[in-house]
Amino acid sequence: MHASRALLLASVALLPTIVEAQSPPRPASPPPARSATEPARVAAPATGARITAIDVQGNQRIEADTVRSYMLVQVGGVADSDALDRSLRALFATGLFRDIEITPQGNRVLVRVVENPIVNRIAFEGNRRVSEEIIRAEVQLRPRSVFTPAAAQADRQRILDLYARRGRFAARVEPKVIELDQNRVDLVYEITEGEIALIASINFVGNSAFSDSRLGEVVSSRESAWYRILSTSDTYEPERLNFDRELLRRFYLRQGYADAQVTGATAELAPDRSGFFVTYTVSEGERYRFGAITVDSRVRNLDAATVRGEIPIVEGDWYDGDALERATNALTDTLATRGFPFAEVNPRVTRDSEGRTIAIAFEITEGQRNYIERIDITGNTRTQDRVIRREFRVAEGDPVNATLVRRSRERIRALGYFGDVQINASPGSAPDRVILTTQIQERSTGEVSLGGGYATDAGVLADIGLRERNLLGTGIDARINATLGQRRSQLDLSVTDPQFLDRNLAAGADAFLIQRDLTDIASYEERRIGFTLRMGYEFNEYLRQSLSYTLMNRRIYNVASDASRFVREQAGSTLLSQVSQTLTYDRRDDRIEPRSGYVVRLGTDVAGLGGDVSYLRTRLDGNLYIPLERLFGDRDYVLAISAGIGQLTPFGGKEDRIVDRFFLGGENLRGFQVGGAGPRDITTSDSLGGRTLITQTTEFRFPLPVSADLGLTGRVFADVGMNYGLPGSVSGPEVRNSSSPRVGAGVGISWRSPLGLINIDIAQAVVKESYDETQVFRIGFGTRF
Repeated sequence: MHASRALLLASVALLPTIVEAQSPPRPASPPPARSATEPARVAAPATGARITAIDVQGNQRIEADTVRSYMLVQVGGVADSDALDRSLRALFATGLFRDIEITPQGNRVLVRVVENPIVNRIAFEGNRRVSEEIIRAEVQLRPRSVFTPAAAQADRQRILDLYARRGRFAARVEPKVIELDQNRVDLVYEITEGEIALIASINFVGNSAFSDSRLGEVVSSRESAWYRILSTSDTYEPERLNFDRELLRRFYLRQGYADAQVTGATAELAPDRSGFFVTYTVSEGERYRFGAITVDSRVRNLDAATVRGEIPIVEGDWYDGDALERATNALTDTLATRGFPFAEVNPRVTRDSEGRTIAIAFEITEGQRNYIERIDITGNTRTQDRVIRREFRVAEGDPVNATLVRRSRERIRALGYFGDVQINASPGSAPDRVILTTQIQERSTGEVSLGGGYATDAGVLADIGLRERNLLGTGIDARINATLGQRRSQLDLSVTDPQFLDRNLAAGADAFLIQRDLTDIASYEERRIGFTLRMGYEFNEYLRQSLSYTLMNRRIYNVASDASRFVREQAGSTLLSQVSQTLTYDRRDDRIEPRSGYVVRLGTDVAGLGGDVSYLRTRLDGNLYIPLERLFGDRDYVLAISAGIGQLTPFGGKEDRIVDRFFLGGENLRGFQVGGAGPRDITTSDSLGGRTLITQTTEFRFPLPVSADLGLTGRVFADVGMNYGLPGSVSGPEVRNSSSPRVGAGVGISWRSPLGLINIDIAQAVVKESYDETQVFRIGFGTRF
């Protein structure tokens, strides 16, 4: 009597489609299989019969002894129904067989098997957004592995999960099996990728202090819109929801809502799987102000009163969790610089629910004395160790200083070579020894840029650049950039080593070719070609100095026949040999988009070590950024004030050239054309430039009432400038050289576009001379400060 056959199939519904291949005739198909969920029936053998032999039939690749080894019944044992049934299940559990039949025949047992086919090839069709290499790494079936429908379905789900992680929840995957000869199969996954499931809407529940639109600016997720074609912020990602919850919580803490909680963040997929409806549930609680701010020192020889002034929070201000963290860090930094590297600062919070205040007591205690035994670096497969180690503010053997370790991490991150940087402490060889392990994730540091646009000064322009910020893992920054414009073209080659000879010394070299069409300004064209050798060093975190030497040939050509006689005299070439220095003191919170702090620069150029001109040119300028968050409740409201003065003084009996003078208008005085204000030949309207330049700008920056993803910022500004001073030989009734101030005022928009920062200004010349040339509309690239 025969035992029933069973197949290793989860259900009939999951069977992949069988496609006949154009191949030689196959062996006869096995008898139809019964679902694996149907209970197996084993014929009862003769009572007490001992097995004398186990015969295996149908096996092609698998040895008979291997089949017998999986069975529970063995030669010499009793072939009872339970043992045979368990043997059947054990053979199916191996995944090697498509069908199994066990038949007791007296003292013998006959095992007929149909082996699962071998995978000959795995192919993917229809995948355009995800490469075959990525999908192949995700699936587990491989060529020459045993094929089972369950394994194919498991890989199908893995592919669906892969697409889901990329926001394509509407993806469909259908595995198809093509049967070949010799019990082999080709497995083809037909993929329909579908569209990305974007975020259709974002809703907030429980908020009363802030509107949905305001909270929508806080979270990183965005509702889908046509202008986000270059962004992924509107793509649904489960991990981003958790990140958004933390952003919301920290936002409420900054605004004084110390009890605020984000109790839920859910996403519901639309029935057509085309988008998600995201909902955040918040519990705001009451708003608190800072109460009494005190300092309690428990460290010997440390008077709490001497460090109280280092705490940048004020009693009566709205409570701010980030400000409390900054105050703790600032106090820790102060203690470290005053000779208390082991001091620990712990803010103790006392909440007054009735008075809606939170008192802060900063407790300073003596922490455990730990020293750095070793600094280990892992994860840098390309970047050399020394490039990372030189950014550390601590060394092996130093006391463990959390502030300096944090600064080291920030400096390593600022290199831009790594996607993530973590510095973790672990016990060393002694109780007071610590090992700092730096774990980094490298990322691509090569860049290719290609762009174009329009600027008022340059006209229509195209730009292409090639840059490697970490050349061969040495930290050297090498670049080549070319800009071709209607009125300005430039080719630059630059190499910079930020830590020359592994010292606090940046060194580099530049070669350049610049061509400018100044016909509309002074009736000539100019070409500059030369090179610059430079180096710079940091005195500390805020003060740095740079030195450079430039050798450059300047040629003035294509001078208009009707140009000013003072311009025609400048035609020809001159050689400039110049030594320069710039001293910078920078206390801005951010060098790209500062919102608070200030920066002061002093620059000096000395020409005359050879060459055709001799002069001393000095420039002093500064910028101050005042945050207006307390007035407007938003850190993007900023008052920016800048001022500068420049002076050109020839010496050695040589007169200065027009290419060495200062020009006023355009970028430094909006409302006027480039060179539109200052010394001028009124008969030809040619700008002559001046030896003295004074500028001042007051600008109020504010966010526009549009989505923050657009990167738009509004501005209201007023510019003041003076430009005057000419050589004695440049004089006559046609020359105007007034030192009177000019004033321009207007509004503008800054756009953080994919091509970089673009400034669009509309300005009016408020105070001007009759011969000045004005300009109402202006487009420029880059920041003004």
